[in-house]
Amino acid sequence: MNKDTIVIIDYGSQYTQLIARRVRELNVHSLILPYDFKDDYLKDYLIKGIILSGGPSSVYEKHAPFLNNNIFNYQVPILGICYGLQLLIEKYNGSVKNLGTGEYGQANIVINDDSDLFEKIQKETSVWMSHGDRVESIPDKWEITSKSENNIISSVRSRSDKIYGVQFHPEVVHTIEGKKIVNNFLFKICKANPNWSSENFVNNTIENIRSIVGDNLVMCALSGGVDSTVVSTLMKKAIGNNAICVFIDHGLLRKNEAQEVLAMFNESLDLDVNLYDCSESFLNKLEGVNDPEKKRKIIGNQFIEEFERITEKFGKIKFLAQGTLYPDIIESGGCGGIAEKIKSHHNVGGLPENLQFKLIEPVNELFKDEVRKVGYQLGIPEQFLKRHPFPGPGLAIRIIGKINNERLHILREADNIFLNILQDTKEYDNIWQAFCVLLPLKTVGVMGDKRTYENVICLRMVTSLDGMTADWYDLESKILKLCSNKIVNEVKGVNRVVLDITSKPPGTIEWE
Repeated sequence: MNKDTIVIIDYGSQYTQLIARRVRELNVHSLILPYDFKDDYLKDYLIKGIILSGGPSSVYEKHAPFLNNNIFNYQVPILGICYGLQLLIEKYNGSVKNLGTGEYGQANIVINDDSDLFEKIQKETSVWMSHGDRVESIPDKWEITSKSENNIISSVRSRSDKIYGVQFHPEVVHTIEGKKIVNNFLFKICKANPNWSSENFVNNTIENIRSIVGDNLVMCALSGGVDSTVVSTLMKKAIGNNAICVFIDHGLLRKNEAQEVLAMFNESLDLDVNLYDCSESFLNKLEGVNDPEKKRKIIGNQFIEEFERITEKFGKIKFLAQGTLYPDIIESGGCGGIAEKIKSHHNVGGLPENLQFKLIEPVNELFKDEVRKVGYQLGIPEQFLKRHPFPGPGLAIRIIGKINNERLHILREADNIFLNILQDTKEYDNIWQAFCVLLPLKTVGVMGDKRTYENVICLRMVTSLDGMTADWYDLESKILKLCSNKIVNEVKGVNRVVLDITSKPPGTIEWE
C-alpha cells in the first residue's frame, strides 16, 4: 500500500480503538493488530511507527501478553503506553513493580525536556492515569522525561533506540494536550505523511478493486444502510456493470423500508438494484429461536444461501462485496489475539465456512464516520449518509426473544412513530442511532377503564462517532412524552414505553 501506516499493538486496553482514531484524525492511516501478530501480515504496508497499547495485565505475571520481537524488524520509532511502556522497560532490563498504590484518573505531570514527544507542551500539564504498576528503574542510557506530582516516572525515552514511553493515556480527551503529543509522535518522531484522506482512499480503493476483480462479476449486497451503499457505489465506479447490486428483503426491515430504499437507490444513485423478497425463508429459519448469537448466524447463513441461489440468474459470479466495517471485525474478534468477541457480526462471524464466493470488503478498515466522508467524496446524497445505522440482522436483534409476524408488526409500527417524531422535531440528525426494542415481557396496564396485559417498548438513542463507544442521548421530556403517548395509543399490543439510558460501555448499542 502507498500510504504511511502507524501500527497499534493491542494488549487489551479499553482505549485501543481510540488510539487508532486519534491517529486517523491526524490523516495518518492506522491499523490495530493483536500482540501475537505474524510478521508477514504487514508486508503490504509502509510502516512509519508502532504504538503499544495499555492493558490490564502486569508484565511480571506468568502468562502476561508478551512483547512481539517482530516490531523491531521495521526499525521505526516505538511508543509504549502504560502496559506497552512497561513491556519495553522490562525488555531493556529496567524494572517494573507494584508497590501497592497506583495512579488513576486526572493527574499533573512535570516535563523536564520539551523536545521530541513533548515539543510545545506546557511544562506542567494534566493527563489521564490508569495504572497499578509503576516503572521503578529505567534501562541504561534511557532518560526520564517527566514525573507525576507523586514523583512517579510518567515518561521515558531512548533516542538511540527510537523508543518512547508514557505511563499515561495521551489518546483520551482527559489528557489536555494529548492530541499534541500524538501529533509530535507521528510527525516529529515518525516523520509520517498525512496522506490518509477520503479522496486518497477512493482513488486507491477503486484501483485495488480493479486489480483484484479483473473482468469477473461481483455481487454487491445492499442493506439500505450507509456502509453497503458506499461499497456498491465504489464497486460501480470501479467495474461498472460487472457490479450487480442485490437488495434482499429478509422480512426484518423497518416499515416500508424495502420500497423506499429501492426507489432512492435507483433514482438518486443509478445503481440498478435488484430487489428479492426472501422474507418467508428467513422467518421460517428463525421460528422459535431466542438466542441472539443463533439469530445472527442463521441470518448470515441464510443471506449466503439466497445470494448463491440468485447468482444463477446472472451467470458465474466470483465475488461477494459487502459493507463490513472495522468495528464489525474488532467486535467479532476478527483481529485475532486477545480481543474478546463481543458478538458475531453477520458479515464476519455469521458466514458459513463453505462460502462459494470470494469476499471483497472495501471499507473493512474504516470506522463509520470515515465511511460517511468517503460517501460525500463519492457524491452520494446527504439523505443516504445521514441515515442512522441499521444492523444487517435488522429487527431480529431488536426483538428480544422469539420472532413472528405479530411481534414484527408491533415493533415496526412503534419504531416508525418514534423515528417520525425525531424527524419532525429536528432531533434525528443530533442522534447517531435511534430505534425501538420490543422486550420479552408483558405488563399490566389500564386503557379505557379496562385492565390490559400487553408488550413493552424500549426507546434507545445514542450519540457516537464510530459505534465503539456511545453515550445515551438526553431527549427533551416533552418529546419523550409525545413518543410514549403516540406509541401506546396507536400501536395495538403496547401498553408501556421505557427508556434505555445506558452508555457503551458497559452496554452495547443494540440489545442483542
